[in-house]
Amino acid sequence: MGRRVVRVWGAAAVLLWMLVGPVSATELRVGFIPVLGVAQLFVIEGEGWDQKAGFEIVPTQFESGPAMISALASGTLDAAYSGIGPMMVAQTRGLDVRVVAACATGEVAVVARGRLAGLSGGNVAAALAAFKAMEGRPARIASQPAGSMPDTVLRYWLETVAKADPTTYDILGMGIEQTQQALLAGAVDAASVREPTVTLVLMRDPEAKVLAVGNQMMTDQPGTVLTLTGEFMRRAPELAARLVGLHVRATDLLNEKSGSVAEHMQRGLGKGLVPAEVYRRALASVASNFVADPMRIRTATGVMQDFQLRLGVLKVPADLDRLFDSSLYLLARSAK
Repeated sequence: MGRRVVRVWGAAAVLLWMLVGPVSATELRVGFIPVLGVAQLFVIEGEGWDQKAGFEIVPTQFESGPAMISALASGTLDAAYSGIGPMMVAQTRGLDVRVVAACATGEVAVVARGRLAGLSGGNVAAALAAFKAMEGRPARIASQPAGSMPDTVLRYWLETVAKADPTTYDILGMGIEQTQQALLAGAVDAASVREPTVTLVLMRDPEAKVLAVGNQMMTDQPGTVLTLTGEFMRRAPELAARLVGLHVRATDLLNEKSGSVAEHMQRGLGKGLVPAEVYRRALASVASNFVADPMRIRTATGVMQDFQLRLGVLKVPADLDRLFDSSLYLLARSAK
């Protein structure tokens, strides 16, 4: 019954907003992880759409999705841009969260440097075995912490797709920035990363190799999602509807490859420290597939969940029918 009320009031709010324009400014607390999959957030901010729509986004950066769960549990966030994996974990821990839009699919890629890059030739299992034989140790592969989307996709790919011998690799969990630093410093042999790290590493090291990306790792690989807390949706249904509407609009602009988008990423995501050219290339890479429809990743999320249950990352399955709520996305599309 609660979800039905949110949908009805959300529809009324969007229609009212379209007729009378923005309301008085309200702060919207949004957590995010620093990857290109959250591009919609910085398009909304960069274009000034949030303020024109009567609210102001207050962003908070987190180094991994699991770290964001505590903030959601404490009530200090209204929304989160993170991988789908932590949101499943959050729901199984009793948090009322709803995935209201997708952001991207196929974000995770595995990039290798040094000897492992030189050994890669299509057969990853053989390359890892050869690396161990030559180096006398397993390849070190960095990823985000257990339960995160990059970690899950990496393990799924190594085990079910590449069918690599588990004694030929060690997976090291760490934060996003630490993963990038470790790969660039040569402290690890490969890493499970997303854009713009993929592009940044390839630009700095022409001998680095992408071992796998996107659908090669998992069909319709679920990526970053926009999640709202149930409390926020009940407290401010009209604001929730406006945010999702702007998210859909931002997704369309990203897919149009607008020239302004890279500059938004440089200012918002790169804090002005990373050249805009990095973001221009990253936005055009095969690891950048922007989508907004949450149901686009629903089936693949079920595959991911089954794998996480087998790994023990999830102790009980999330209720995906409750976790995914496409009502605000459908409303936004119908209003366009």
